[in-house]
Amino acid sequence: MIEKHIRMNLTLPESIANELSQIAAELNDKKSRIVAKALELYFDELDGQIAEQRLKELESGKTELIDAEVVWKELGI
Repeated sequence: MIEKHIRMNLTLPESIANELSQIAAELNDKKSRIVAKALELYFDELDGQIAEQRLKELESGKTELIDAEVVWKELGI
């Protein structure tokens, strides 16, 4: 499946913009592709952090689990 791309304008610190240009030239790749890959990796890292935070909340009693059977019953599944 081909994913739709959306054009965005970003403002970056000069040092990061320069490093991005250097890396793009070294890899002979588009800067937008490198940024997209970097964001994917960063979002994966954030997903892990969120999962750890939710686990801590569960272990501390701040949140609780609801059995799937209860949810299915309420949804009539």
